[in-house]
Amino acid sequence: MQNTLFFLAALIYLATAFLPARMRGAASVGTVLAWLLHGGALWADMLARPDSLRLGFAVVLSATLWISVAAYWLENRNFSLDSLRVLVLPSAAVAVVLPAIFPGSVVSLQDNAGLYTAHIVIAILAYSTLTIAAFHAVLMAVQEASLHTSPGAARGWFTTMIERLPALLTMEKLLFRMIGFGFTLLTLTVLSGIVFSEELFGRPIRWDHKTIFTMLSWVLFGLLLAGRRLRGWRGKTALSFTLSGFATLLLAYVGSRFVLEVLLHRGLA
Repeated sequence: MQNTLFFLAALIYLATAFLPARMRGAASVGTVLAWLLHGGALWADMLARPDSLRLGFAVVLSATLWISVAAYWLENRNFSLDSLRVLVLPSAAVAVVLPAIFPGSVVSLQDNAGLYTAHIVIAILAYSTLTIAAFHAVLMAVQEASLHTSPGAARGWFTTMIERLPALLTMEKLLFRMIGFGFTLLTLTVLSGIVFSEELFGRPIRWDHKTIFTMLSWVLFGLLLAGRRLRGWRGKTALSFTLSGFATLLLAYVGSRFVLEVLLHRGLA
């Protein structure tokens, strides 16, 4: 049943992603409908068995994009960020069907259930916040490039949506607000991971690929926020740090789990 919902949500995401700018109301309704279907299917898939949780790179990526879609929709209510859906919704359409193809593994929650679940929830929230920040950074790069486009160039519906974006300074403030919130969640993820590792394995931290890439991402985002505060970093420097930090974070869990689950055919460790 949930597989049908996954594919239906993907179709609606794709149909909504490329609606013209004048159909903003229909795009909003389509986004909410696909998001609800996505969330219902994800809930049924992750909690298919009592006292257990289905996890894996596909499930985590799907959950991350599900929350990112909600963040996009809410931000678009306050600011004119409709062009973000061209980036967010197709990505969500791909992510939503992945659990049907790569189901991951079932983890028992009988021991340390509350702590482990809290760690997973915080981690997914951190992933989601920094994912939407990365999309936002890409949009800012497109917006900045459009400022140097010839006035007589052809205008499409995407160009129209880009022109409706807030000023670059406002976009930059929104970006750093998201990064600051995401960095706080990522810090909590690291701390809860240390506590959970000590409870489960008897040592504070496991220096595996996931931990190393997570810490590297945490350092990159921390440097960006420090550079912003102390040296006024902005523009291309901010965008480069944002995308580098996001790429590193993506490798931390999704990338390493993809290699283990799909290429090496190993379950969750």
